[in-house]
Amino acid sequence: MPSKSLKSVWAFLNVALLASGAILIAFSVVWRAPDALRNFLVSNLDLTAGLILGIMFLVTWLISIAGILQQNHVTVGLVVTNWALILDAIGVLIIGTMVWIYTLEPTKNFLQEWEAASPATRQALQDKLQCCGYRNSTEFGIIGGFCSDDAFAASQVGCSTIILPKADYTLNNVFSVIYGFMAVIIGFFLATVSMVYRRKEEERFRKIDEKRGGRGFV
Repeated sequence: MPSKSLKSVWAFLNVALLASGAILIAFSVVWRAPDALRNFLVSNLDLTAGLILGIMFLVTWLISIAGILQQNHVTVGLVVTNWALILDAIGVLIIGTMVWIYTLEPTKNFLQEWEAASPATRQALQDKLQCCGYRNSTEFGIIGGFCSDDAFAASQVGCSTIILPKADYTLNNVFSVIYGFMAVIIGFFLATVSMVYRRKEEERFRKIDEKRGGRGFV
């Protein structure tokens, strides 16, 4: 039978996986709330990817619970759990790397985002951040609201001076947290492998014991 310490480690990592999935889903839902800057920095595509990854974590958790509740000689549920963890790890690598790559050229990438944004979105950002245009008022700036006229807008800083530091902080934290989930996945994978090995070992000894007439081992 698996030792108490192994069971405790497995249970801890099981809960950690559940918490990771819940965190991903919660942030993917909460961050969809209207907020001009956050909605500009983190796209709906990013949030959808986070939501899918969170659901994958929860599905893996459900499979693991079903697997651990099977009789000791049955390991198929735990084996399926590890295959699900491999898929989770692939998802983490893909999503985390996508965010990381986006941070390599922030000026270029967010200029494209700014250019593609609707006039209403650009004005909302200008009003919120009290800036005009992207690098200056002439670069896709909107006259209105905070940038009340051309002369005033020309005297203000471009929004990129505010957006880029916030983007760097937000996106670096996002991909660091996503990559951090890999520690939970790897740890849980190894703990589950150990559980499978101990169950198989116990079953092997049980069959040997049966052949010996159930006298046990000295």
